[in-house]
Amino acid sequence: MKVEPVIGLEIHVQLKTQSKMFCGCPNVSDERPPNTTVCPVCMGHPGTLPVVNGRAVELGVRAALALNCTIPDRAKFDRKNYFYPDLPKGYQISMYDEPIGVNGHLVLEIPASRGQRPVARIGITRLHLEEDAAKLTHAEDGSASYVDYNRGGTPLSEIVTEPDFASPLEARVFLQELQRLMRAVGASDADMEKGQMRCDANISLREVVDDPAHDQRKARQFNPKTEVKNLNSIRNVERALAYEITRQTKVWEETGHPVSVTTTRGWNDAQGITVEQRSKEEAHDYRYFPEPDLPPLELSALRETFSRTLPELPIAKRQRFMDEYALAREDATVMTDDPALAAYTEAVIAELRSWLLATDDPEGTADERWERHKGKLAKLVSGWLLSKLGGLIVERSLTWEAATRKIDAENFAEFLTLIHQSKLGSAAAQTVLAEMLETGKDPSHIMEDRDLGQKSDPGELAPVVERVIIHNPDQVKQYRAGKTQIIKFLVGAVMKATEGRANPQIAEDLLKKHLGQGS
Repeated sequence: MKVEPVIGLEIHVQLKTQSKMFCGCPNVSDERPPNTTVCPVCMGHPGTLPVVNGRAVELGVRAALALNCTIPDRAKFDRKNYFYPDLPKGYQISMYDEPIGVNGHLVLEIPASRGQRPVARIGITRLHLEEDAAKLTHAEDGSASYVDYNRGGTPLSEIVTEPDFASPLEARVFLQELQRLMRAVGASDADMEKGQMRCDANISLREVVDDPAHDQRKARQFNPKTEVKNLNSIRNVERALAYEITRQTKVWEETGHPVSVTTTRGWNDAQGITVEQRSKEEAHDYRYFPEPDLPPLELSALRETFSRTLPELPIAKRQRFMDEYALAREDATVMTDDPALAAYTEAVIAELRSWLLATDDPEGTADERWERHKGKLAKLVSGWLLSKLGGLIVERSLTWEAATRKIDAENFAEFLTLIHQSKLGSAAAQTVLAEMLETGKDPSHIMEDRDLGQKSDPGELAPVVERVIIHNPDQVKQYRAGKTQIIKFLVGAVMKATEGRANPQIAEDLLKKHLGQGS
């Protein structure tokens, strides 16, 4: 028997507002002592009335549009009734049958992996708004539980997908893309480690049926699902789903049928297993009814406004970086993950283009000259921005914002131009970059003050090359015997003798010339 997973996700994203969903308490639950950012409204005291946070509605609509959802003319809030210590009112204000976004989708590019489809279209059933519950903390010995109501009332958008994921890898890629989207539209920082995004994963298995007569590969039945609750990292989502596939496959093999009861399970990160918690509630168990204290939301004006003003989304920006700047997909992905880094990258490339057009051979139009060099420049930008400058940022525990305040886009572009024009060698460039980050100085001034410019004058390098040939007779003999790759060793010796300042191509040309003459 051949089976396949059927996976759907429910994701709660904490919205980036100043205050809570229905009251004026600050939306800073993890930054204050327990139970200090609460009021009669979010604690559910009798006689209090909720007031909708308008900013939360705006961010919810932006998020829904980013997920290609249809925004209806109106939405309404409902009461979701259940009793639990983290819910002071005995109900949660949420949305049931009239959410703010429906029928969306997200198209994912799946990294090359054995057995994976390259593209997955994930349907978005709905996006709705609700308030968060409080935070429970349990004593390790099980003797007590503590409730912090600071988080109660925090504005959330809940995103429910269709069961369109075919693997844990697709779920991981979706969550990564969702984080990028939420950050791009300003809805949330979506940091799972800080609780700003949490995921419940639903998974079942079904038998794969080959049916050539009907030209369909799969039987489309759905079996009872297992919901793995409150996963707090993308890695844990992927691990929990992989574990459930193994567990449910084993159940099917041992019993002859799939999991027969819909249940809720928790993830034990230390043991790498899921643990059964309870049977799964259905919608009717919550006794939804319209929230009597809140009028319906009119969304048509917001829909029109944000449909026109939504920023460029990560998928489109990534593709544009690849098309316009010739950046590799992996580099474009890293650059567009952070809006500040993406903006800095574009500013650097714009300045770099200006430097190039001012100093390059003037033959051809500006666009033709740029096209001639942009592939090489793309690699230069990626290597020095992400790898070299990124490495210094990590090493010094800085942020991109702090680093780019020291090294503005114009100076970084000038620095790259010096490398591109062979005026600054790789080793010296690292020294210059480190001082730029430390002092904010112009790269040309640092290069000149410390005499770090690359030596490209053949007349100046010829004596160094001759000394290297004299002092390395064994390598010279090997080269003349046909072991031509030994030239790299000799170039390295020239670089060492010049403290990394020799132009390596000119050094190699001089070595070949001298060795060919029998020096």
